[in-house]
Amino acid sequence: MLSVTQYELFPGVRLTAVHTKKFKSTVLGAQLLAPLDRRSASRNALVPPVLRRGTLRHPDLESLTRALDELYGGALDSAVRKKGEVQCLGFHGSFLDEAYAPKGSGILEQATELLSELLLRPVTEKGGFLPEYVEGERKNLIEQIRARKNDKRRYADFRLIQEMCAQEPYGVARLGDEGEARAVTAQELWSGYEQLLRTSPLELYCCGSAEPERMAELFSRAFAALPRGERLTECEGSVRLHVGDQAPRVVEEELDVTQGKLSLGFRTGGACIWEESYPALLLFNAVYGGSTTSKLFLNVRERMSLCYYASSAIEKFKGILRVSSGVAFEHYGQARDEILSQLEQCRAGNISREELEGARRQVVGELMTTSDSQSALENYWLGQAVAGLSETPEELARRVEQVTLEQVVETAASLELDTIYFLKGKER
Repeated sequence: MLSVTQYELFPGVRLTAVHTKKFKSTVLGAQLLAPLDRRSASRNALVPPVLRRGTLRHPDLESLTRALDELYGGALDSAVRKKGEVQCLGFHGSFLDEAYAPKGSGILEQATELLSELLLRPVTEKGGFLPEYVEGERKNLIEQIRARKNDKRRYADFRLIQEMCAQEPYGVARLGDEGEARAVTAQELWSGYEQLLRTSPLELYCCGSAEPERMAELFSRAFAALPRGERLTECEGSVRLHVGDQAPRVVEEELDVTQGKLSLGFRTGGACIWEESYPALLLFNAVYGGSTTSKLFLNVRERMSLCYYASSAIEKFKGILRVSSGVAFEHYGQARDEILSQLEQCRAGNISREELEGARRQVVGELMTTSDSQSALENYWLGQAVAGLSETPEELARRVEQVTLEQVVETAASLELDTIYFLKGKER
């Protein structure tokens, strides 16, 4: 049995308490929410790993590691995520659930306190971050940014969104860019950190066997020292409804690759996580390319052998659907045309009962198994927090069960091709 209770602990500070006895561990989280912005993305992305280097009580990694080991091998890691046009910055951790710890161990109290200490009481020097910690994590951040090109499939998807949303905050990368990262000074980072604490909404999370009221009490005590400004930063995202009159943009890039990467970006006509049409979008995506029974997988990849892989995915906070595929360079045109042809099949209602119900089973199954994984639960509820929603995975699954073929066809008809991105090999 699993229950979810949400508390407004302080203005702009919310706790999502998931009560369950299903797991042997308790998962904790603390995420500051900041608007995604090109000027601050890299600076913000540096904050969590620098904070993770040490606190006032545990001023270095060795000391922090000892503290976690004393909590029965607990773990606390920094995290930087992108949910729509919101940058989520903070920590998530896993500790032995107190139901399995020796009686009187106080493990949940200590773990919650350590989480707040990481966020609120960093080790400092002359009123700011330690320069050597900033420099070390800046190098790590730059290496992560450069490493985007290592996975060409993900790189193609990243470049598609970057081109498609060049004039929107969503086009900004989760970690920012190398130039901005390189320019951040220790003093700027400290000023940015203080501003985040004063103005950014804070989403707290706990999943374990402790009663929700007790979780709320512990988090209220641990985060009571959080400085708050009078006005919290707005983190609302925007959804572009239509492409407009212009023809789809075509962007080609050359790298030293042996396999082409073809990505197509579509606007959904406004269908997104906030709309009543969202369950139909989920089901359409599974029919089109989001499952192993989809049209892209069975036709473009398997039957016609035009792609090494072909799938679709939803950017649910932005009303975007993207198709990812790996193709031989000479099959670029055929693959592109067939991917679009399969969309036309959906628009024409050429979806068999077996296709529809197979897709429905997959979507519903994925939603219902969210509660089997603590990491999946934490990620789901962080997304709901960013969206300002409280619908459970089970409630969303019930809505998917009610979607009709006509609604799937209507969703397909609303899609508009925005951008085509093709990563090809260099001419020799």
